[in-house]
Amino acid sequence: MYDLHGIIFAYSASPELGELVRRRTAASIPFCGRYRLIDFALSSMMNAGIRDVGVIMQRDYQSLLDHIGSGKNWDMSRRYGGLRMLPPFGLPEYHRGNYTGTIEALNAVAPYVRSIPQKHIALLLGSVCANIDLTAAMRQHVKTGAEITAICSAGELTGSNHRYVIGDDGMVKQLLFDRTDPGEGIPSLEGYIINKDTLLRIMDKCKALNLYRFHKDAVSSFLAEGGKMAAYVHEGYAASIRSVADYYQCSMDMLNGELRRQLFPAERPIRTRAHEEVSTYYGENAGSKNSLVADNCIIEGSVENCIVFPGVRIARGAKLTNCIVMKGSTIGEWAELNCVISDKYCSYSPGITLTGNPRLPIVVPKDSKI
Repeated sequence: MYDLHGIIFAYSASPELGELVRRRTAASIPFCGRYRLIDFALSSMMNAGIRDVGVIMQRDYQSLLDHIGSGKNWDMSRRYGGLRMLPPFGLPEYHRGNYTGTIEALNAVAPYVRSIPQKHIALLLGSVCANIDLTAAMRQHVKTGAEITAICSAGELTGSNHRYVIGDDGMVKQLLFDRTDPGEGIPSLEGYIINKDTLLRIMDKCKALNLYRFHKDAVSSFLAEGGKMAAYVHEGYAASIRSVADYYQCSMDMLNGELRRQLFPAERPIRTRAHEEVSTYYGENAGSKNSLVADNCIIEGSVENCIVFPGVRIARGAKLTNCIVMKGSTIGEWAELNCVISDKYCSYSPGITLTGNPRLPIVVPKDSKI
């Protein structure tokens, strides 16, 4: 087992996620019928044997706290160490507005970072949907002798806007900012393994110079000064959730069996908050085609290409196509929904019709009655 600590950035919520983050951060958005996005970062760390993890928060984190709890579902509930939730440590300058970048977020919890006993730290975003083999990444980090190892995606990545140019020796040669075209470099998953002393040096330098962004400010400067940076290439499914379109596409990808197996391999399980639910009931005329339907639902209408969370009620004659329906929602008789993301506990009147499109799905806010 490697000498590795984990930090997850769970404070951010892109404005392009709209209603999905009105009452939560991106890391706590429900996903694939039973999970939250942060489950992937937590489980990647758990599967690598990391038991000391800090989760950086700032605001709107009640949903996150309710989901994670003590961390016992990821074997991180410990008397010493274990999981730690990290709001700003009482520094006034970090309470005004949102964090400008991950360096500012790290400096807001600097006392925690300085107290970390491990020599290496894994940094992951809570809004990236990927099952990362951090054991392999750490093995490569040690083998190359790098101070920083960037975690990248082998395939094109939904939601990524930074790319790394990698040399034949596997070392990073250049960082390309705000580049999404596949012409040069490979997309960044915005995850890193970094030596603790290197991270502290970067944090101190950036704070002194009023710099806030890890990529644009810290990494570019590190490379310009001749710092040794390697790249670990993640081969499986990956998506960075920055917009409603990203979330919708990533969710629909899970209806593809091969992509779902890449994200949920048996050898690296994804854990989530445990729920005890009864089986789903299907009525006599119910239909379900190419859909993921959770437990404790009542399906009397039809669903096609849909993801349905627990506790959903779909009445007789209702027809759902290409939809994501979150926990506790009720669909009235003969209602028709197409390309709709329904947040939790929504209610739809009988006979209503809502139609979006895959590039611009309709998002219905939590607790809505339509």
